[in-house]
Amino acid sequence: MKRLVSLAILAFSALALNAQPHFKVASNPDILRHDGAIFPSRVNIVLPQVNGYNVYKADLHIHTFYSDGHVSPEFRVIEAWNDGLDVLAITEHIEYRSLERDMMEFMKGYVKEGAEAINWSIVSTPADKRGIQTDLDMSVRLAQKEAEKYGLTIIPGAEISRAPETTGHFNVLFTTDNDAIYHPDPIESMKNAKAQGALLIHNHPGWKRPSLDMIEFEKKLYPMGLLDGIEVMNQLDFYPRAIERAKEYGLYMTSNTDMHTSTYEYYRLNGALRNMTLIFAKDKSLESLKEALKARRTLAYSFGTLAGEEQLLVDFFNASVSYQSVSVDAKGFRTYELRNNTSLSYTLSFGADPIVLEPFSVVRRTVEDGKKIEFEVLNMWCAQNAHPTIEIKY
Repeated sequence: MKRLVSLAILAFSALALNAQPHFKVASNPDILRHDGAIFPSRVNIVLPQVNGYNVYKADLHIHTFYSDGHVSPEFRVIEAWNDGLDVLAITEHIEYRSLERDMMEFMKGYVKEGAEAINWSIVSTPADKRGIQTDLDMSVRLAQKEAEKYGLTIIPGAEISRAPETTGHFNVLFTTDNDAIYHPDPIESMKNAKAQGALLIHNHPGWKRPSLDMIEFEKKLYPMGLLDGIEVMNQLDFYPRAIERAKEYGLYMTSNTDMHTSTYEYYRLNGALRNMTLIFAKDKSLESLKEALKARRTLAYSFGTLAGEEQLLVDFFNASVSYQSVSVDAKGFRTYELRNNTSLSYTLSFGADPIVLEPFSVVRRTVEDGKKIEFEVLNMWCAQNAHPTIEIKY
């Protein structure tokens, strides 16, 4: 018994010695600093190259306190880097900037007496003749400056934000002058953005709607050819019907956080990766990213689900998972392994109960030798009610 107690004391002492919670600060020996969380920790998301393209992890829809978010542009950049992203679009609301009133109050010693925030909420009613007097490009510039420290690519953008029940919200990406976009007519705003070379995304098409049936405004807008992309996933919501609309109108598919607060509360606390638009591009320059979006080389990812065009999903899966024949028994049955080489999981259906192929794991299957191996990937969506089929031949 004494020996067990002695061993326990020794083990505890060794643990205490190896887990020093504080260290002396070199510049001031009177400070003991805790050794935890000194350096930021980036989530390492491993994805394959596909068809000669790198797969870049992007969020194409976020907000800061320069519209109605709760954090700064600099925080958004640091957060994106911590979450493992490569690309971030800054997309402040053009027509809704709720914090301007607070900013005016905070800066009251610097502004003229009687000055007030004007036209800060013009979602449902047009701006008066004074127009928008704030700098709608400021958050982009601040994010770009911060991103230089982290190697992130910042896509300049904005969000045309009108009543969702009758019109909707639309991101404009690769803008050059957000101050020149607004027009009382939302279609004219879109045309102003397109004149700058911008790409347009239809955001959260099911938000505040009873269904994804097209409203009158969309029936007018979609045939005009102004739209380039559509969100099939936004925060917690997935719109399978939007996949069909993307295919019908030739739109690239996206998944974004539309984050106003912190991604920590939505994703990291739930042990999940944040929503991502996976962009298949040669590099992460603005030119390459824009080319990839126009070519519709994207997949949408949210909470373990992927959506996109069928062939790209199949190519992505085959680049992510390797196959190996292990053995053939005396009865002519072959055992093979599927090895997941990525940070994403895949749910496989061989016609029976699904099998989850976890990140960096291996599963085995046995079939009669010479027969093809075929299965559906249930957490991949290539249509409203369809999943891609993978076929392996030996």
